[in-house]
Amino acid sequence: MLQIPVKEGESIERALKRYKKKFDRTKVLRELRSRKQFIKPSVERRQQVIKASYIENMKREEM
Repeated sequence: MLQIPVKEGESIERALKRYKKKFDRTKVLRELRSRKQFIKPSVERRQQVIKASYIENMKREEM
């Protein structure tokens, strides 16, 4: 569970902003979305290879 200590004189909006940042860094929402449906390990590996080759091509084009 995330805990955000609210400092004295700090607005609720500011504390909420800090909470949202911390929540995004934990990647909880991303994991929940990925668990909605099962992805076979072979398909997941294929997606990783395609993504890696795309990134590699983008880096080559920069040079």
